[in-house]
Amino acid sequence: MNKKVLITGGAGFIGSHVADEFLQHGYHVRALDNLSLLTERCGLKQAARPVHLDPEVELIVGDIRDPETVGRALKGVDAVCHLASAVGANQSMYQLGAYTSINTLGTAVLLDALVHHPVERLVVGSSQIVYGEGLYASPNGTPVHVSERSPCQLQAGEWEVRGENGEALTPIPTTETKPLSLTSIYALSKFDQENMCLMMGRCYGLPTVVLRVFNVYGPRQILLNPYVGVVSVFASRMINNNAPVIYEDGQQLRDFISVHDVAHAFLLALEKEAAPDHIFNIGSGEPTSIRSVAVRLALALGKDQIKLRMAGKHRPYDVRHCFADISQATRLLGYEPRVSLDRGLSEIASWLESQVPYDKLEVAND
Repeated sequence: MNKKVLITGGAGFIGSHVADEFLQHGYHVRALDNLSLLTERCGLKQAARPVHLDPEVELIVGDIRDPETVGRALKGVDAVCHLASAVGANQSMYQLGAYTSINTLGTAVLLDALVHHPVERLVVGSSQIVYGEGLYASPNGTPVHVSERSPCQLQAGEWEVRGENGEALTPIPTTETKPLSLTSIYALSKFDQENMCLMMGRCYGLPTVVLRVFNVYGPRQILLNPYVGVVSVFASRMINNNAPVIYEDGQQLRDFISVHDVAHAFLLALEKEAAPDHIFNIGSGEPTSIRSVAVRLALALGKDQIKLRMAGKHRPYDVRHCFADISQATRLLGYEPRVSLDRGLSEIASWLESQVPYDKLEVAND
């Protein structure tokens, strides 16, 4: 196979794993990345090629918002995986310009360039953040779409979502058809990315696939970045012998998915004939509480003597429960998660032995 794939954000956490997956399946890979996570958050004065990026990957260092750079990156490319993005709900609310510029304008620049450099397929990396709260069922089993919990409810420590009449609701797997709830600039920008790409794909006959990735974790997460996910934040605390902080009561349900499974999902989205013009949830399909993942990670790290710190308060922009219904990805892509949570946490523990785990919890809570 001599096809070449461009991965925007291809030197980052998810992007570099996607690059590995493509290389293993015979693709040539080009990555476009501004290396901002390494320069801004690791205190480096000049961008350097990350050591985790496979030497076979052709790296173009540049900005997704620069038309000339994007046009150069697209030359000779057969397909594109778009992963370049600023991440983090909290941070997006005080960096509106940066998030809108990188995520929305950057995607527009890429799509403009694709009009003049058509490719066989575009795969877009989105996020479960667009759902807000997950899907619930009423006492009679009817699916219920809920809104955000009220400030009064949260201040009173009443964590569970309830129906309009105060009835208890049961969290159920979130499907791709659930109405979206955009509660941060980051969520809005991911929604923009999805719709811009699908819209332009239909207009110009460009087969486009959107992957809504749930709580991804794995090696290569930059521990200096406090917005990368709860597993990384917990690991940084524990390695420094600090107690991980659990918000609310720790029973919030999430869907933790290994970056290796995410990378394989991108390969399937690139290759499967049934994929274009669809949005797919990419998760494990298994709900896990925040408290449970903290306990299991502590065991994997040999830090189970560290007691969890229960904050007993809500963190801004957090939802109560959200986990994936992956049946559509299984049916149309043949996607099946292969890495269990315990196996993935063991891999994290091994990888952390060679890392410097800075603890940035306070920054993440800003």
